[in-house]
Amino acid sequence: MKRDTVLEWINREMVIAIIRGVEPGQMLDTARAIKAGGISNMEITFDHSTPEGIGNTLESIRRVKAGLGDQVNVGAGTVLTTEEAELAAEAGAEYLISPGMDPAVIRRTKELGKISIPGALTPTEVCEAWNCGADIVKMFPAGVLGLEYLKAVRGPLRHIPMCAVGGINPENIGLFLEAGIRCFGIGGNLVSVEAVRRGDFHKLTQAALGYRQAICRWQENGRGER
Repeated sequence: MKRDTVLEWINREMVIAIIRGVEPGQMLDTARAIKAGGISNMEITFDHSTPEGIGNTLESIRRVKAGLGDQVNVGAGTVLTTEEAELAAEAGAEYLISPGMDPAVIRRTKELGKISIPGALTPTEVCEAWNCGADIVKMFPAGVLGLEYLKAVRGPLRHIPMCAVGGINPENIGLFLEAGIRCFGIGGNLVSVEAVRRGDFHKLTQAALGYRQAICRWQENGRGER
């Protein structure tokens, strides 16, 4: 998928579903359920907790790409090293997301022709990530930082696309949209690992629909162009 297309999908839907803790064998059904709810952007996170975790993550990315192809926009999350960036890109990830800001990872991501979404906490980190070549800067943890903090940081840095991650739900997403945030990473509130384990994929579809409907309501109220 072309870089411009990857960014266009993220900008259009505004939500990236964060899939964490799902086994490779259930990953395709999970992705299908999220897609059925109207969300095509999916971040499959690296699992660093076990020796087999990295391999399982790569296998999950491959399975989703093989099963759904360009119906979905798949990225890798918790990318901590340049080696992980290379492995994720080889597996088919279109964008690479990190919890922190590592210039080496950003540079390697760009060399691989992928979209870079590093994490940042302060205005200094946001600027450094952007100057290193980030396409979007992930503000994490957004729920802890708070809406007023994000507004203050975004004030002088409106030219830098930001993605809020953590603490976003269908009830408060409109407030973040009003603050100018146009990208959201949603984990447990959207992708319930417990629901996946018991095979309740309908719950994921309904959760995805909830976020899509909340964004559509905000847009229909005439605020989508601000």
